[in-house]
Amino acid sequence: MYIKERIDAHRQKTGQYLLTGSQNILLSERVTESLAGRAAILRLLPLSFREAAGQSTKPLCWEKSGAKRAAELGPAGPSGKALWKAFLRGSYPELVAYPDRDAALWHASYMQTYIERDVRSLRQVGDLSSFQSFLKMLAARSGQLLNLADLGRDLGTALNTIKAWLSVLEATHQVVILRTYYANTGKRLVKTPKVYFTDVGTLCYLSGLKDPEHAEAGPMAGAIWETVVLSEIIKTLLHRGEEPGVYFWRTSAGSEVDIVVESRGKLVPVEVKLSETPNPRMAKGIQSFQEDMGGKATDGYVVHPGKIRLPLVPGTTAVPFWEL
Repeated sequence: MYIKERIDAHRQKTGQYLLTGSQNILLSERVTESLAGRAAILRLLPLSFREAAGQSTKPLCWEKSGAKRAAELGPAGPSGKALWKAFLRGSYPELVAYPDRDAALWHASYMQTYIERDVRSLRQVGDLSSFQSFLKMLAARSGQLLNLADLGRDLGTALNTIKAWLSVLEATHQVVILRTYYANTGKRLVKTPKVYFTDVGTLCYLSGLKDPEHAEAGPMAGAIWETVVLSEIIKTLLHRGEEPGVYFWRTSAGSEVDIVVESRGKLVPVEVKLSETPNPRMAKGIQSFQEDMGGKATDGYVVHPGKIRLPLVPGTTAVPFWEL
């Protein structure tokens, strides 16, 4: 009420107040004034890697071209072991600001606080150990098609409970539910969504990963890498105040593109590959997508952890992560 009165008294001024909080779900329920037409709500996720490197204005690789893009790339970030060490830490501001802080202890404390405070305030979770097991099982399925019935059966929990828990995770921005891009192309498309954790450090913690070598060489490496690239795109768009239009694409015949981004009325296909030596075969899914979508699809990109930018096939370029 007081904020509304002060704003209405000086409507010609913009940006008078900046209100922050850890989450807005309960806050929105308890505030009687909506401030409709007077306030903009921004969702701020953990830092993107470009923000952590002091390059918050750096464009995504398809948004600029030629000399202008090269001029705005900025210096490359860490690679190899140092890069995977950064993945294990994640990108919550405190861990970025204090590189000597014990990341495993921080994540353990954060998850405990999250479970005890946010989850219990939003849902009546009777068995916290089951919910903790749910988080770990969900992490193990990161980047995969999400079958909630199988998850509930493996956990011994009712399907409605699994759905309720997942809705809490999505509402509190702990996970991103990546849905398939659907267009009437005459092909049968897989419509089951995928799930990713918003912060790669959270994913690594829940997966029990403690050292970069194990993370890079282990069975979760592909899921970790996809999480990094997807979250970087979503954070970059969301922190500008844009609503990310991000999907994946898969046909029943097996053609697939890991990430599809709506940008300026077009569709940008992005493949995520863990190999540091990209090759033309990696562009197969992008080529199939471009053929199906016609003029609606733009040039595609294969994002890899190496250091080279390389044209793979006409219309598709391999780019290192730090050029994303």
